Amino acid sequence: MHNSNGFTPQLTADGSFTFFSTEFGEAFHSSQGAKEEALLKFVEPCQLAHKAQQPVLQLLDVCYGLGYNTAAALEVIWANNPNCRVELIALELDPTVPRTAISQNLLSTWSSPIPQWLEIMATSLCLQTNQLSAELRLGDARETIQQLRQSNFQADAIFLDPFSPPRCPQLWTVEFFQQLAGCCATDGKLATYSCAASVRHALLAAGFKIGSTSQVGARQPGTVASFTATDLPTLSVRSEEHLQTRAAIPHRDPHLSDPAAVILERRRLEQQESSLEPTSRWQKRWSNLKSY
Repeated sequence: MHNSNGFTPQLTADGSFTFFSTEFGEAFHSSQGAKEEALLKFVEPCQLAHKAQQPVLQLLDVCYGLGYNTAAALEVIWANNPNCRVELIALELDPTVPRTAISQNLLSTWSSPIPQWLEIMATSLCLQTNQLSAELRLGDARETIQQLRQSNFQADAIFLDPFSPPRCPQLWTVEFFQQLAGCCATDGKLATYSCAASVRHALLAAGFKIGSTSQVGARQPGTVASFTATDLPTLSVRSEEHLQTRAAIPHRDPHLSDPAAVILERRRLEQQESSLEPTSRWQKRWSNLKSY
């Protein structure tokens, strides 16, 4: 069943639904389970059950989409501490995505009042209760993140969930990650589903330390980042070596305004001129080993 916005609801293995975007040619979540992915790739790596002991927790959800990552976060936070006040900033390009998710009752599996509150946020763009202060900022995340940085917002957890780097390179660049770093608390954590060497290298270039997160079904592991490596899971030797290949050359967007095609071409040229090991050689070396 299609709806007019080009989003097709798709059932995933854990019974939750996701959307398929015809514009980007990708689903919003893993087919293994949209709900499970929100927990394993975002909520758990950011240690929100533990951080919920704080009286106030600041959350930045980049590419809010259907709202699953935020819904999963709120449920875990309040299960651990009902008195934790959450201050949420969500960045989203297309308001029809969260609104369609709500109109099709896709958030109804989370406990009340989470679906009701996120519905208010999706329609009114903001919400104020004793437990939750939430704001949905619409537009190009490269612009909204710069405004957020000027307001000195310091997130305890950042969820980074754009479409993949080949489809949406604008939100995987060193410069965008530098903006995210500026909005991340000293002991904050950033989590993303991607384990691409270019993404990991860009995080390192922006001042983060990185570790691997667990796999969701057939999908590869994600990445968790923070400013100190003390409690980060270590990268495998294979992943460390991947960061020394041409695949690790990051996307760059010097003025945070270039179109996708320009960013992709800039990286392609840099890879072409690079003296780093070709990624195919690294792949061949590790082809007999399945572990990441």
